[in-house]
Amino acid sequence: MLYIEPWKRIAIILVVLAGLALALPNAFYSRVETSNDAEAAIENGLTDAETEAAAGLWPSFLPDGLVNLGLDLRGGAHLLAEVQVEDVYASRMESLWPEVRDALAAERDTLGFVTQEDSPADELRVRISEPDQTARALEIVRGLARPVVSLTGTGASDIVVSGSGGVITVSLSEEERRATDSRTVQQALEIIRRRIDEVGTREPSIQRQGADRILVQVPGVGSAQEVKDLIGTTAQLTFQPVVARTDNANESPGVGNEILPSLDEPGIFYILESAPVVTGEELTDAQPAFDQNGNPSVTFRFNPSGARKFGDYTAANVGALFAIVLDDEVVSAPRIEEAIRGGSGQITGRFSVEDSTELAVLLRAGALPAELTFLEERTIGPDLGQDSIDAGTIACLVAFAAVMGYMVLSYGLFGVFANIALMINVGLIFGLLSLIGATLTLPGIAGIVLTIGMAVDANVLVFERIREELKTAKGPARAIELGYEKALSAITDANITTFLTATILFWMGSGPVRGFAITLGLGILTSVFTAIFVTRLLIVTWFARRRPKTIEV
Repeated sequence: MLYIEPWKRIAIILVVLAGLALALPNAFYSRVETSNDAEAAIENGLTDAETEAAAGLWPSFLPDGLVNLGLDLRGGAHLLAEVQVEDVYASRMESLWPEVRDALAAERDTLGFVTQEDSPADELRVRISEPDQTARALEIVRGLARPVVSLTGTGASDIVVSGSGGVITVSLSEEERRATDSRTVQQALEIIRRRIDEVGTREPSIQRQGADRILVQVPGVGSAQEVKDLIGTTAQLTFQPVVARTDNANESPGVGNEILPSLDEPGIFYILESAPVVTGEELTDAQPAFDQNGNPSVTFRFNPSGARKFGDYTAANVGALFAIVLDDEVVSAPRIEEAIRGGSGQITGRFSVEDSTELAVLLRAGALPAELTFLEERTIGPDLGQDSIDAGTIACLVAFAAVMGYMVLSYGLFGVFANIALMINVGLIFGLLSLIGATLTLPGIAGIVLTIGMAVDANVLVFERIREELKTAKGPARAIELGYEKALSAITDANITTFLTATILFWMGSGPVRGFAITLGLGILTSVFTAIFVTRLLIVTWFARRRPKTIEV
């Protein structure tokens, strides 16, 4: 008997209504996007009449998820950056010097005085005043080596130590350099991702390319320079001991020291120890605030390790100057009046409210581990993206018209039912894309166009099977029922294989290929649902009301 149970009817209708409701915001894209951005601004504390009015452009009781438009549809910035991994070697050698110095100084009676020598950036050279004790010094420094943390460097040490005549040379091993390169690029990628996400950019694409390159695509920004300004800022915060204060920029700082300008005091320079006591990497939080005078500032808090080092140093150096350095400029150099425990503090300077907010964002995201060199940059205008949207829309409409015309001409009223299901199918695709927050690109549109063509395949199989059953002189109700039952296996086989192909494309591909795979995979799911359930519900409902003695498919 041609019959669908009431609970199944209700379930099908609810699924269709839910999918179309999720797709509805995309029909009012600009309005919903403006409303969502205003609501996000209100959550961040920005409340004014204009923002509240913008938030009310879309009713709060309706879904507000949108299909994000990719770079090729929305316009935006495309950047290819190369990470200068060699910069990390120099910083590793700088941070190693205090450890080597303290280890050798522990046996000063035997080794004599320990001094740092000039050396290439990726090496550390140390001289002891007792050359005949070089072998003992080499043994001590080699004892500082640690195992390389990587799958390819198992069993190797992170440093190579050599020397003669009282001079010890330390450099990174090849295994450690490879592991460091990989960690540096991955760290830079994550920091770029955090910095871009902090400013609320919609669905950026940030991927590693090759050994030391990062591809950044940010839809919706006005120029590539905006993105460069954001991710190119180092925001490197360090806390360094002050050796001296001078007004001579050309004064020699001495080995192991550096001379940096003061941010607040024009013409004043500070000679600092190069090795910092604490760095911005040990920050756990940074927030814009106001100091005791009502001027914008930034408060910060260290992790337990940073808090302990900060507290120990300030306790041992009460009365000394301690410099807060940001991007090679001394923001302030306060005198340590007492031990600072608790791991928190405040950065003050000539900040505006915008400066303090931006600095807090950059500090929270962390400092880039190495400099970025931009090899390629492109700005894709919104006009070009609109052209792509228009072309994709035309392609979808042509596909719709051709498929719907063919179905009506081939199957008559049953073709009309299939066309209704096809329109519901496209709505469900956009509903699912909105639900998962997917990004739609030109290849994604191609997947939708392909889905439109494939969506009626299941209906064609069913209708042809119904035609065959009508030839055996069975009644129309029995013919429809057998048509769906016997066509189900062919429908399942065909769509499972295509879905597996889409899954492999998504798993193995990247960028545009994955966008195509997502829309194709979702289109297969929705087309099977509409063909097996929606079209059948339409036909059964029509048949129950009209009770035709004969049907023509």
